Order: sequence, then structure tokens, then C-alpha cells
Amino acid sequence: MASEWLTIVSCVFLSGAFASSAWLIVEQMRHPQRMWVMNLVWPITALYMGPLAIWAYYAMGIQSSRDARSQSEKPFWQTVYVGTTHCGSGCTLGDVLAEFAVFFTGFALLGSLFTSELILDFAAAYLLGIVFQYFAIAPMRGTWGFDAMWAAIKADTLSLTAFEIGLFGWMAIFQFLLFPGLMPNMAAYWFMMQIGMCLGFLTSYPMNWWLIKSGVKEAM
Repeated sequence: MASEWLTIVSCVFLSGAFASSAWLIVEQMRHPQRMWVMNLVWPITALYMGPLAIWAYYAMGIQSSRDARSQSEKPFWQTVYVGTTHCGSGCTLGDVLAEFAVFFTGFALLGSLFTSELILDFAAAYLLGIVFQYFAIAPMRGTWGFDAMWAAIKADTLSLTAFEIGLFGWMAIFQFLLFPGLMPNMAAYWFMMQIGMCLGFLTSYPMNWWLIKSGVKEAM
């Protein structure tokens, strides 16, 4: 169970994340992104990165809405960073929805809630990740329908899997070793998930680097 100090720390980090997400929502209402899906990506990214997402938005993401510089003038590591936030946002949204679904339904696959979490988290993240990727690839390539969907599947499968590897590894550590007994109705649980999603971002970054460099995934 969560101790008092962990609950306090968790509430601080979660409050910072919600405030950061709200800030980015308001900012993008004032200055919408040219690619509409990125208006969702940055606030969702703030849910696990907190104020770091605000820094990343002003340092890199804002280029796609108000800055006239082209993609070729943006450092490649920034291009990969933005691409990884796009991947991570679909994963994050899917993971959050699936976690609450397992918690409220008590669905235990093979008698294990953790197994249900992993499978449903991956399924929901994969579905939403492809949707997010589709609405990035289709307008950038000017191609809609099956071709764009297939491109989205190819672009998102490996990057999403790499993200979930980092997240799932941390979920196993905190649920079985560090803080057994944490549940999604506790602030500490979601603080641990924030850490896991940041780790997922790190494990997904090299994969996104390769996918963008090889042309499988569009530079954003």
C-alpha cells in the first residue's frame, strides 16, 4: 500500500501533470497546430511528462503551428522526439482507458488482473496508436483509405511495442516488488504509471529514430 509520503509526492506530480495538460489545451486553442491530431498529442503527453511537455512544446512542437522553419531545419533528434510523443500519446490514452476498464470490471484473464492489464493495455494502445498514426500519415502523404491505414500499422507497430516494453517492465517492478497492492483508484498508482510512461518514451525513442530515418514513419 502507498505510504503517506508517496501519496503526497504522487499528488504533487499528478497536479503538475494536469495543470500542464490544461495549459497546453488553452495554448493550442489560441494557436492550433497545422496537424490537428497534435492538438491532442501535446496535452496527453503532459499527463505523464508534466511541465517537461510544456518545455518540449515550446522548444519543438510549436514549430509545426507558428514557426516557418521547415522539417529539414529542425535537428533530427527533435524530429524524433516529436514523433515519439505522437506514438506515446496513443499508448498513454489506451493504457489509461484499459487500466480503468480492468479495475472497474474486475476482469481477470487466467485468474490474473495483471495479465488482463497487459493484454488490454496493449490492445487499446495499439488501436488508438494506429488511429493517431493514421491521422498523421494520411494528410502528410495525401493518401487516405487502406494505403494510409497500412502505412499507419507499419509505422506504429514497432514503436508502440517498444513503448509498452518500457511501461510493462516498470509495471511489473512496482506492482510485484516495490509497492504491491497499489490500485488505479490511488494517486500513487498513477504516479508509478507516469514513471512507466516516461520509461516507455525512452525505450521507444531509438525505435522511432530508426523508423523515421528509414522512411517507414513520417517526420513530424
